[in-house]
Amino acid sequence: MEIILKYTIYEVEKIPLLESPQIPIAGRSNVGKSSFINCVSRKKKLAKISATPGKTRSINFYFLKDFKGYLVDLPGYGYAKKSKKERKKWALLIENYFDKNSQYIKGVILLIDASIPPQQADITLFNYIKDKGFNIIPVLTKEDKANMSAKNRNKNFWLDFASNFIEPIFFSSKTSKGRGQIIEILNYIFRNKEMHQNH
Repeated sequence: MEIILKYTIYEVEKIPLLESPQIPIAGRSNVGKSSFINCVSRKKKLAKISATPGKTRSINFYFLKDFKGYLVDLPGYGYAKKSKKERKKWALLIENYFDKNSQYIKGVILLIDASIPPQQADITLFNYIKDKGFNIIPVLTKEDKANMSAKNRNKNFWLDFASNFIEPIFFSSKTSKGRGQIIEILNYIFRNKEMHQNH
C-alpha cells in the first residue's frame, strides 16, 4: 500500500480543504501515532518518531494512492509539559481541520494506549469526536506491552463506553498485530461511498 506524505501544516489558515475521503488519526501524545503510520505503510521512516511526547505540532496529510484518500495525523493532545498557548494552538488546528473538511471525513481512528488504564483525556476526545457526528474506530496500541488483565480491562471499558461503535482493535507496531484488521477497515471505509457520519 503506497502512502505519501503530501502536506505538513502548522498554521490554522493553511489547512487545506481536500475534496477527497479522509480518515483522521487522533490520540494522546506518546500513544504511538507515528509508529502506527509507519507500521501500516510498512515504511519505517515515513512518520518521524520522537522520544519526546508532544513533538508533533503539525497536521500531517498522508495520501493513500490505492484509495485516493488521506490518513490525517492530528497533533497529540494532553501533554502537560507544553505551554497552555501551544496546547491551545493544537486544539485550534484540530478544531479547524474538522470544521473545514467535515463532509469528507469518513470516520476517525482513535488511538488509545492498551498498557495503561483509560485516561480522562481519551474519554474527552472520544466525546468530542462523537459530538462532531463522526464514527470512531478505537485502536488499542502497545498491545505487546500490555498484560492480559490490562487488555481485558481496556477492551471491556471501551466496548461499554462506545456501545454502538466498532469493537476495539488491539495493535502493536512492534509485532504488526492488528495491521491486517486496520487495512481491512481502511479498505472498507475508503471504498464505501457513503460518508460515515451520524449527521
